[in-house]
Amino acid sequence: MGILILIIMAAGVAAILTKKLPTAFALVLLGVVIALVSGAPVTGKNSVFDTVLQEGAPALAATMIAILLGSWLGKLLDETGIAGTLVRKIVEFGGDRPTVVALGVLMVSTLIGTVTGSAPAAMLAGIIGIPAMIAVGIPKVTAAGTILMGIAAGMPFELPVWQFFSSALDLPVSEVRDFMIKLFPFALFAAVMFVLVESRRRGVEHAWAFRTETPRTKAGKRRARLGDAPWYALLTPAVPLALALGFEIAIIPSLLAGVLYALVTTTRPRDMNRRLLRTLYSGFDVAAAPIILFVAIGILLAAVKLPGAVDALEPLVKAVSPQNPVLFVAVFTVLVPLCLYRGPLNVYGLGAGIAGVLIAAGIYPAAAVLGITASYNQVFGVADPTSTQTVWSAQYAGVGPQQVMTRTLPYVWFVALGGFCVTAATAL
Repeated sequence: MGILILIIMAAGVAAILTKKLPTAFALVLLGVVIALVSGAPVTGKNSVFDTVLQEGAPALAATMIAILLGSWLGKLLDETGIAGTLVRKIVEFGGDRPTVVALGVLMVSTLIGTVTGSAPAAMLAGIIGIPAMIAVGIPKVTAAGTILMGIAAGMPFELPVWQFFSSALDLPVSEVRDFMIKLFPFALFAAVMFVLVESRRRGVEHAWAFRTETPRTKAGKRRARLGDAPWYALLTPAVPLALALGFEIAIIPSLLAGVLYALVTTTRPRDMNRRLLRTLYSGFDVAAAPIILFVAIGILLAAVKLPGAVDALEPLVKAVSPQNPVLFVAVFTVLVPLCLYRGPLNVYGLGAGIAGVLIAAGIYPAAAVLGITASYNQVFGVADPTSTQTVWSAQYAGVGPQQVMTRTLPYVWFVALGGFCVTAATAL
């Protein structure tokens, strides 16, 4: 039975990789088929209808709301000019110094990465940041990679990601937060080293004319012309993080506070109503795809946690799961490429189901599974040529996603290694 379930999972991976089925549809289908194969009844306790579909679909509801709020805040950062102002200030400060400009854009990308992820984050930082870097001589692939490495450096503090791991792995947010704090230095170090090494190794390449405006008018006129936000509004990305990390406020209220702060510091009272609704509706457009994916992940998690599925998969998974800390680090480090191209270890795909099996079967404690999935997520978020942020950044810079993958993979592989080492030391 366990081998049959693994074959079904492999078929699901093949359907996703060959684009025969969209990822969300494939995960739902996998959940239903796995439940049926494991002997679950159609209705009743531990059933296909009542447990897998009815209870699984809304299982990650808190994550879906956090994603929506993060998308809403991202839209506000865009419409109010906060994100653009941050990037412009950095570009103006860096002047004609390529490495300084790139490090500055990296810093802004990291800050934006704590608010929202995927393509919206790449756009917020990259629309101005990528041409600015290329204009001062940063190679195109390095410019695209800088945006992605910055977003990944901010990912350990992205509140919707905290909520996802908390809900999916049934862990308290505080435990997720503690691991992410330990993962952050590896992500930041890798991002900075990427900029320093790649910008110098490839040399200066002037390939894209970009003019940075530096008008000498009064501050008010300058903001009106360039869309600059007031200086105090630039603190917006830090507000949710400060509340969640410093004051341990719950994730959804922290994100709501960021939305309100962005609105109050940039918008006249008579315009607040319209801006709130307009950006909220736009946020729904951005959040729709990931929300559908989280519905599907919830269904798959419910299926692999059914008693029949756990009993069938436990002996097989246990036989191939290393328990020795050194072997644990070595094996999962070697398996890093399996989270690329929507592979079986991609946490926003079949990897979520595998994580559910590892926990439900008692192979690893939930804290160890958190370390595995969060570490792989750092790789997927940067180097996967099929992820939306990688595709957008590469295309906007005028290069191929595979080129970005080749250049960034060694650095994010190091981040994953660091995450596995922390996991082995603290959770095994």
